[in-house]
Amino acid sequence: MTTTVPVVDGSAVDLDPGLIPETPTDRDSRPTRLPLWRSLVHGSGLVGTVLVLAVVLAGLLGPLFVSYAPDQQIDGAYLLSPSAEHWFGTDDVNRDVASRILSGIRVDLLIIVIAVPIGAAIGTLIGLLGVSFRRADGVVQRVFDVILAFPALILGIALVAILEPGAVTVGIVIAIAEIPVFGRLVRTSVLRIREQPYVEAARVSGAGTGRILFRHVLPNSVEALGVQFALSLSLGVFIGGALSYLGIGVVPPTPSLGGLLASGNGYLETNPWISIGPLIVVSALVLGLYLIAQSISSDRRSL
Repeated sequence: MTTTVPVVDGSAVDLDPGLIPETPTDRDSRPTRLPLWRSLVHGSGLVGTVLVLAVVLAGLLGPLFVSYAPDQQIDGAYLLSPSAEHWFGTDDVNRDVASRILSGIRVDLLIIVIAVPIGAAIGTLIGLLGVSFRRADGVVQRVFDVILAFPALILGIALVAILEPGAVTVGIVIAIAEIPVFGRLVRTSVLRIREQPYVEAARVSGAGTGRILFRHVLPNSVEALGVQFALSLSLGVFIGGALSYLGIGVVPPTPSLGGLLASGNGYLETNPWISIGPLIVVSALVLGLYLIAQSISSDRRSL
């Protein structure tokens, strides 16, 4: 099919559609996205990735380099200082602190990598349903208001009172805390993106609501969801650590980073490494996740 284009002398020429250049409006209406992995390999994102990978690898491979089990009581090893055999010394019941830190990393990471995706998936689904069904949207937003009215720690304390302390309860607290965050983020993205020209064009061409949501809206919300996901993982580390620090999270003798911090409070003057070790790990993990989120956000703003 050809297109007739008038020229200055009043005559007309036929142009092949493939030769007609795109206008700036046509180009601008198309969303431009960078792969999320690009944000992980440069600048602050690279630093964050290195920190997170270092913690993850330490948790996964660390047991290969320590000689004692996390709960093993070692004869004559009461509150020893750091050494080549005990990297962070030993605690008040003769256990190797380094071994317990490495085990605590695995426990905390397992909780957040299960709880945060579950909360994100449920929140995303509820956000999409709320936008699709306006009558339900008002109810959903009021429920979100109630959840967000409670700080995460207060919400955790309330749920622990109803349930019981433990890793499962910590995971439930983290998941519930993330549901309204992702629900509202997706809702805002849908309301913004569905008014874009390319979505209007898809709607005019006969695309259904489901196709528009999953073909156009969600793919163009990936960057925002990626930023929030990294921040939520960081928040999950904080919630889990805080609940365990207060004694209502992961139940001893199972090691957790927050529990190890709390156990060293009474020995800060004589053997501070009991608390310093887990503090370093928590700081590296939270900082790394924050830097990743910051890098993704910066790449979005630069487009």
